[in-house]
Formats: sequence, C-alpha cells, structure tokens
Amino acid sequence: MHFYKQTAGRKLFNVVNLSFLTIVTFMCVVPFIHLLAVSLSSNAAASAGSVKLWPVGFTLEAYGFLGQKPEFLRSLGVTLQRVVLGTAINMLLVFLTAYPLSKTHEQFRYRVYYVWFFAITMFFGGGLIPTYIVVKETGLMNSIWALIIPGALSVWNAVLMLNFFRGIPRDMEEAALIDGAGHWSILWKVYLPVSLPSIATIGLFTLVGHWNSWFDGILYMNSPDNYPLQTYLSTLVTSINIKMITVEDLSTLQNLSERTLRTAQIFLGALPIMLVYPFLQKYFIKGMTVGSVKE
Repeated sequence: MHFYKQTAGRKLFNVVNLSFLTIVTFMCVVPFIHLLAVSLSSNAAASAGSVKLWPVGFTLEAYGFLGQKPEFLRSLGVTLQRVVLGTAINMLLVFLTAYPLSKTHEQFRYRVYYVWFFAITMFFGGGLIPTYIVVKETGLMNSIWALIIPGALSVWNAVLMLNFFRGIPRDMEEAALIDGAGHWSILWKVYLPVSLPSIATIGLFTLVGHWNSWFDGILYMNSPDNYPLQTYLSTLVTSINIKMITVEDLSTLQNLSERTLRTAQIFLGALPIMLVYPFLQKYFIKGMTVGSVKE
C-alpha cells in the first residue's frame, strides 16, 4: 500500500483554504442568525438595535401575528400551489426544449434556427406593459396561471440543460435506438436518469425563483386573497398601519416593531429554501455519466 504524505506546502494550503472557507461560511450564516434573533426579540430591544446574535426579551409574537392571520395561511397555500405547478411546468418545458436542440445538424436540420429563435428572447423582450396586456387579454388576470405561464420557459435553464445533454455519450442513445426505443423513451429513460445534477440545480433555481417572486403578484392579482406569500408579506410590512391590521391586532402590535416584523418576514421567506437545499446539494456534483458506457 502507498500512503500519500502531505508536504509542508500542501498542509499550509489546506490550513489556509479551510480557514478561508470557514470565514466565508461564517459570513453567510451570521446574517440569518441575526435575523432570527431580531425576529424573536422584544419591541424595545429591536428598536434600540441592541440585538446581536441572541434574542433580547424573547418573544414569538411576531410569528404569532403572521401565523394567526387567515390571509397568511391563504397566501402560503397560493405560494405552495405556484411552486409545485410552476416548477413542474418549467422543468417539463426545459426538457422538451433542450432535448431536440441538443441534437446534431444531421439529426435535426433546423436546429440552428430554433436556437437563434430562443436566444433572441434572452436579450430582447416586449417589456412590462406589453406583457401585462398579453396576460390581461388572455384572461389570466387574478389566477394562479398569471404567475406561472408568463415565465413558463426559462431559456437560460434550457441552454444549461442543452449543454448537459450534449455531454451525454452518444453510445447510450445509439444503444437505445438499436433496442427499438423512440425519442420519447430515450428522453425519459436514458437522458433524465443520468442528468440528476443538472435537474437538481435547475430545479432548485426554479423553485427559489417562484418562492421569492412578489412583484408579479401585485401586478397580476386584483384581489389580496390571491396574493402569494411574498407579495402578502411585502404588503403587510409596507401598509401595516393602514390596511393589514384589525382592531384585535392593535394590542399585539404595541409589543412589535416594524423591524421585528420585517426580520420575521425575511426569515420565513428563506426558511423553506434553507431546508430544501441540503437535500439537493449532493446532486450538484457532475460526472454521473462517467462509467455509464463501458468500452
């Protein structure tokens, strides 16, 4: 057996690298810890700015105020519906777009024209007003589809998936064709099973985009009852003293500050993504196709 012996330079590099990554990790985690601490602190402590990394005057009233509102639960349901439908539709369209465009010119003669057709949309768009008019005239206003269909296909994600598909060994596709498989079977039974890193990455980006989106909710929803979570929370904070409170909430708001509610909003908005990310991170490693084809 041969044991690898680290040199002094290698050991120094490992120490410096580990120290640097530890500092970067600390810088990423500390803001969330601070947000959580402020959201769990009393009105006086949060307003005075005396909260650092530990709650001062511990209280759950900010989360209680947000959670007991039926509008909050309703908006959460809209967001969950949007995330599930939007991510599924986005990924399906990405697959169906990337697969034919990943073929060679001999396999798909008009591939270049379609690539340019999609690429142009990445640099030129109609703008906010034409998009709003299209959504309104197609009858999508004030429905969940107004939050999904306008951005149903991300060309950038399609390009990422296209490049990943082009890296899959052609021997796998040829073997499937010899066995009598069609393009539909090749896509779902050959390409997708070996594309988990790309699928996880694009899927996570899509999920985060749908979860964090708030402006289209204000733009396309005429009724607050149809607001997604981020739109509701944004409206709650910006108009908390006018529209989003009732008489019963006044006594509760006396013990809360705007800063406490803002931090609770940000933490609730980021928490689901922080919980999902660790389960998808392992798929970010490329190279799952290595060894799929034997010489």
